[in-house]
Amino acid sequence: MSVFNCHVNRSPVAGRLTDYVYTPGQKMAAFEEKASLENEQNRVTISAPRGPVTFKQIAGVLARRIVFRPRPGDSLARGQRIGIIKFGSRVDLFVPDGAEVLIARGDKVKAGQTGIARWT
Repeated sequence: MSVFNCHVNRSPVAGRLTDYVYTPGQKMAAFEEKASLENEQNRVTISAPRGPVTFKQIAGVLARRIVFRPRPGDSLARGQRIGIIKFGSRVDLFVPDGAEVLIARGDKVKAGQTGIARWT
């Protein structure tokens, strides 16, 4: 995401927050491939009725703070506001095998409005 995008993060599915891991790290540009492995980040897993969904909140070169409010055991609604990454950042969403991806690289998405994937 560019520094001009909205960096509010929303739950991709309804379910229970089952895993949350914070990893300190570097603050290289979020678009760099290795940022997914080396930058400061949160890894979040939500147990949904059709299977687990995992995503990462990844800090970027300007981002100095990742905010994530829910705690393990919390129930989350699809589209519920769950956090924010201050300034340039990235979110990686890992969809379950067999899910139909509804967007392509370069598409502009709107939080809580654009479908990203669906179970088949």
